[in-house]
Amino acid sequence: MSRDFDDLHESQPRGGGFEDGQDEAPLGVPALLDALTDLVERSRSMPMSSSVLVNRTEALDLIDAIHEALPHQLTHADEVLSDADQTFVEARQQADAMLAEARDEAAALVSRDAVVRDAQVRAAQVVADAEQAADRLRSEADDYCDRRLAEFEIDLGRVIAQVQAGREKLAGRLGTH
Repeated sequence: MSRDFDDLHESQPRGGGFEDGQDEAPLGVPALLDALTDLVERSRSMPMSSSVLVNRTEALDLIDAIHEALPHQLTHADEVLSDADQTFVEARQQADAMLAEARDEAAALVSRDAVVRDAQVRAAQVVADAEQAADRLRSEADDYCDRRLAEFEIDLGRVIAQVQAGREKLAGRLGTH
């Protein structure tokens, strides 16, 4: 983390947008946290202490940028969940359609005297296949949602830990003045 915040901001292809007021997409939370960590790491140490002198404006700008970026990250997570919900709804609709088709097919076969037994066997197989497909689709949708939520939980945990560490360092400096 040898780059400073301005270098990070200027080198981002999508831009930062929070300092210069441009309508560019904000930096991601991990990049902003890296910049904040870099700011603390490259700050001058106080003699005989673990405290450092941090540029308050630069640190507050980074914290503000993190606050601005979090809603974007949360919106993205909501979109992912919405996509997973939509996939689940579509899978459920497909399963229901398959079940309805199986029932219709079974009813048509039952109406014929000569094929009643065959129709019952076939209908049971179609229903079992449809239920199995529905279970598989439901399981895949649940697994997908769980993976995305777990990734989001990990990201949020890192963000919280880094913000808490930054606040503790700031609180420590405020207590020494």
